[in-house]
Amino acid sequence: MPAFPDHDAPRETLFTIEATPVKFGPGASADAGWEAVRLGIRRAFVALDPALLESGTAGSVLDSLRAAGLELVLFTDIRVEPDLASLERAGAAAREAGADGFVALGGGSTIDTAKVANLLATHGGTVMDYVNPPIGGGRPVPGPLRPLLAVPTTSGSGSEATTVAILDLPDLGVKSGISHRYMRPAQAIVDPELTRTAPASVIASAGLDVVCHAAESFLSRPYTTRPRPATPAERPPYQGSNPVADLWSAQALRYGGQYLRRAVQNPDDLEARGFMMLSATMAGVGFGSAGVHIPHACAYPIAGLRHTYHAPGYPQDHPFVPHGFSVIVTAPAAFHFTFDADPAKHLHAASLLTGQVYEPGDRDALPNALLELMRDVGAPRSVAEFGYGEADLPALVAGAQKQQRLLAVAPKPPVAADLESILRDSLRGR
Repeated sequence: MPAFPDHDAPRETLFTIEATPVKFGPGASADAGWEAVRLGIRRAFVALDPALLESGTAGSVLDSLRAAGLELVLFTDIRVEPDLASLERAGAAAREAGADGFVALGGGSTIDTAKVANLLATHGGTVMDYVNPPIGGGRPVPGPLRPLLAVPTTSGSGSEATTVAILDLPDLGVKSGISHRYMRPAQAIVDPELTRTAPASVIASAGLDVVCHAAESFLSRPYTTRPRPATPAERPPYQGSNPVADLWSAQALRYGGQYLRRAVQNPDDLEARGFMMLSATMAGVGFGSAGVHIPHACAYPIAGLRHTYHAPGYPQDHPFVPHGFSVIVTAPAAFHFTFDADPAKHLHAASLLTGQVYEPGDRDALPNALLELMRDVGAPRSVAEFGYGEADLPALVAGAQKQQRLLAVAPKPPVAADLESILRDSLRGR
């Protein structure tokens, strides 16, 4: 297999684990006001999914915030799969609001919007100043942000536990992100009751995102194979697999296999939806330390190059590929490719997901387990379903290659031909 390009450099000996404090359980959102006051928030910029206002889901959380004496500035201009323009609007609104803290109530798009609005309101600049290079300027976040209380309402992104915000850049035909430890929410409230109104397709996409987060971080390059940074500031957020991140990721995989099908089938199955929310947070802690790699690198051009797919259950005001679908669709081929890096660990990942025991050398154990899960929850299983064909492969490969921050964590470094093979296999579905 290809050697890591930095194999002669001194090896890393340290890894970092950080986690958002989490309050979990049915009814936990009633504590939103208390938690916000504890964080020192008095005037809150509330990033709020407008669908939650229409369904009434947001009412109890907003009542809790107001009952605690908070002054609220509601911002509902949330775009599912945020783009540059929507995040700049959020930043401008947050600057004007003059809030001393932030609350995010919604899915990963809402929480990511709040993170970026907080960054721009606190430190100024533009979104592209902070976006990861080579796509953006890669400007370091100069200091702490204002406190952010994250209240997820889907069981998937894990954004409440991570340092990352993702955005779509349709003019560049790619997605990218901003990542810094100061972007991590100060507190999360994870309440399974808030997921009751989420459509099955949203739960499916979000849950597959959880599974992919967990599998990619569990199978990422060991942290001890990374080059030692010259200074602590140069240590990347995604550091490779390590014993602590592996525990979080493994449990998230186990819960994904046990509960995702049930969570999709029945909105009133709060046990299943609750465990999927918990697994999203667990996977967020895991990949926040270890990192994600090939499926996410491929997902960004898949979601960014072509905007023709209308996902059932999602807003229909603009076509887009939901993030969970864009990452999972190449995962079977990606893990088929990376199997040689650590066959035993790939088989362990498959066993965590299915509860089965596999024969040594079964390269397709994990790919098949993922494909079965995708089928059972009604997810797309080929890149072609998003409107792509063979002629799009060069652009998809080029877009994936731009995600060097992610590909650096892959357990088996892919060259362009490897990415093309993974995308070609995924185009027709394995």
